[in-house]
Amino acid sequence: MSEHQTVGIVMIEDDEGHARLIEKNIRRAGISNAIRHFTDGGTALDFLFNAPDGPALNGPALILLDLNLPDMSGTDILLRIKAEGSPLRRTPVVVLTTTDDKVEIQRCYDLGCNVYITKPVNYESFATAIRQLGLFLSVIQVPEIEA
Repeated sequence: MSEHQTVGIVMIEDDEGHARLIEKNIRRAGISNAIRHFTDGGTALDFLFNAPDGPALNGPALILLDLNLPDMSGTDILLRIKAEGSPLRRTPVVVLTTTDDKVEIQRCYDLGCNVYITKPVNYESFATAIRQLGLFLSVIQVPEIEA
């Protein structure tokens, strides 16, 4: 279980209310891993690929990705993370978004997302879904970053 503690969670979510709810319910599920929150894609990508404490240079991570961001689409971020030759291409990406369009869901899986979760509109349903995500996060194995 100690290996899970070294996995950082990177949350890319522009809605502050959703971000607080996600973190609160992940904590309620017993996950204590560090969570870095970004509200836009550009800043998140810079951290992921270039920051000394970011996953490309500092080890394994799990990414929670919203598709609807102010500066770029989440699918563009997913494309960069999963690109051939990317040091992060094996990094697990959980898409967590309000978009439930079947074409968009298929596209995200085609681009390499590992899990696609549609945010429920109802608060309690959303909280329950995030707690279940937390339980999922407590048991998954995350690969090391490639050099």
